Amino acid sequence: MDFGATDAPLTDHQLASSPNGPILHVPVTLGVVTISYHLDGVSARLKFTGALLAAIYLGAITWWNDPALQQLNPGVALPHVAIQVLHRSDGSGTTAIFTQYLATISPAWKARVGASTTVHWPTGQGEQGSGGVANALKSTEGAIGYIEWSYVVQQHLPAALLQNQAGAFMAPSIAGAQAAAASFPSIPTDLRFYIVNAPGANAYPIAGYSWVIVYQHQSDPQKGKALATLLWWMVHQGQQYAEPLFYAPLPATMVSHDEAQIHRLTGGSTRQPC
Repeated sequence: MDFGATDAPLTDHQLASSPNGPILHVPVTLGVVTISYHLDGVSARLKFTGALLAAIYLGAITWWNDPALQQLNPGVALPHVAIQVLHRSDGSGTTAIFTQYLATISPAWKARVGASTTVHWPTGQGEQGSGGVANALKSTEGAIGYIEWSYVVQQHLPAALLQNQAGAFMAPSIAGAQAAAASFPSIPTDLRFYIVNAPGANAYPIAGYSWVIVYQHQSDPQKGKALATLLWWMVHQGQQYAEPLFYAPLPATMVSHDEAQIHRLTGGSTRQPC
C-alpha cells in the first residue's frame, strides 16, 4: 500500500511490526461520533451522560424507562421497552474512539472491556460498518448505537445530547469537534492521541482525528514526492471539503504540526527530503 487511513492511531506494537520502517501519522480531518437511538413516540432529544452510556453498554441498564434515564430526561415519557444495544462487528476506528471515551469516563468499563478497534462486548448485537449500524437503528425499536455523524444527518436519525466534562449537554456539531480539539493544546510529537472527554466548555465529548498513515522512507523518490504533494494539499486546500461531509476543518495548530510531519518524508536510497 502507498498509504492508509484510520480513525485510530496505530499502537506501539503495530508500529514496531512495520515491515518498511517508521510510519508517520498525519491528521487530515476531525469528526464526531454520535449516539443515536430508535424509540417510537419519543420526539424529544434524549440526554445521556458518559456513565449512563457505559452502564448501558455493560448491560447494567436494560430498559428505556430505567430511573437513571428518566431522571436525566424529566418530562419525557420513556417507554418500558428493552434497550437493544448495537455495536460494530468489524474492526473500526469509530469503535476505538467510542471505547476510548467509555474507558476515560468509566473505571468499570476500562477494567472489564478497555479500548481498541475491536473489543469483547459485554452485551449487544454486532453490525458490519456504519451503514449496518444505521440500518439496524432504523429498523429496531428500542435500539441504541454509536455511529458517524454523517450517517445520522443523511438518514435522518435522532442524535442524543451528551454531557461533556464541563457539565453541558452537547449535540454533535463541527463547532463542538473544534472546541474539543482546542481543549488539548499539548500535542505529542508523533501526533498519536485521542481528544475524547475534552475539558472545553463547548467541547463535544466523543470527537477524534482521522489520520493518513504513510511510510516515512519512500523507496521510490518520485512516488514519495507525489505523496508529500497530496498530503500537503489535503491539510491545506483540501480542508474546504470537510464541512460539506460533516467533518471539521483542522485547527491551524494541527496544520502546522502536519507540515512538519510531511517534511519528514524522505525518498530513494539517499533518503533525501520529498
